[in-house]
Amino acid sequence: MWTLSGFSDEISPDFELQCGVVNELGMKYIEFRGAWDKNILDLDPEELADAKKILAAHGLQVSSIGSPIGKIFIDEDFEPHLDRMRHAADVANYFGAPYIRVFSYFIRPGVDPDSVRDEVLRRTGELVKVAEEEDVILLHENEKNIYGDIPRRCLDIVESVDSPHLKVAWDPANFVQVGVRPFSEAFEMLRPYLEYVQIKDAHLADGVVVPAGQGDGEVLETISALREDGFDGFFSLEPHLGSGHALGGFSGPELFTEAWRAFTDMLTSEKIDYA
Repeated sequence: MWTLSGFSDEISPDFELQCGVVNELGMKYIEFRGAWDKNILDLDPEELADAKKILAAHGLQVSSIGSPIGKIFIDEDFEPHLDRMRHAADVANYFGAPYIRVFSYFIRPGVDPDSVRDEVLRRTGELVKVAEEEDVILLHENEKNIYGDIPRRCLDIVESVDSPHLKVAWDPANFVQVGVRPFSEAFEMLRPYLEYVQIKDAHLADGVVVPAGQGDGEVLETISALREDGFDGFFSLEPHLGSGHALGGFSGPELFTEAWRAFTDMLTSEKIDYA
């Protein structure tokens, strides 16, 4: 039984509406990235409490905190960001979320990513120490234009840091947008560390994001392989069908539902149970 989740802030800034749509689709989890036009890490204590009440009213839980941790340039001051990581861990524990999504730092144009490897690993190691202390798991997402945007460097991060509190969040569209065929060129390499799957697809030709199965993200091949090897985890919808930007995306209720339908139709056709 696979478990569906999703970046519900792609539905609406209104958290009540987010949860209502997710509930109507029969999902039991969200990936909490934002509410009321704020990132989750910028919500004040009263807003966090309100969100917790709304989640409970809709019978929803949080699969992961969709944080922006690691979405700063590698040469920016790290200490305030490390404090933000500590806050992210507190927020994850507040919502009972086992995971926090993180990134491996933007690289300035013209800079060779391999030239900043040591600093990326140092900073990531510091984040992981917080995760170990707070008993949460960090999920490194292969975002565009960061150190870990291609399979080789994603592998380098998780192998070099070498902690059970750092795993891979698999985003096929992001791989496509940097010229990688995800299943063909990355799956075997990263599967030992693959903990969480984000459902987003895209075309190699132009990078345009499309519903699952309609692009070059090899989503069908990936889920078939995961089924065969007994994967049991979260699949988080991140449609980006309306718009996308460095800190998130937007789809609206109808396009979010379209993305949900495309993926669940794929699961049904493959006779894969989900909840």
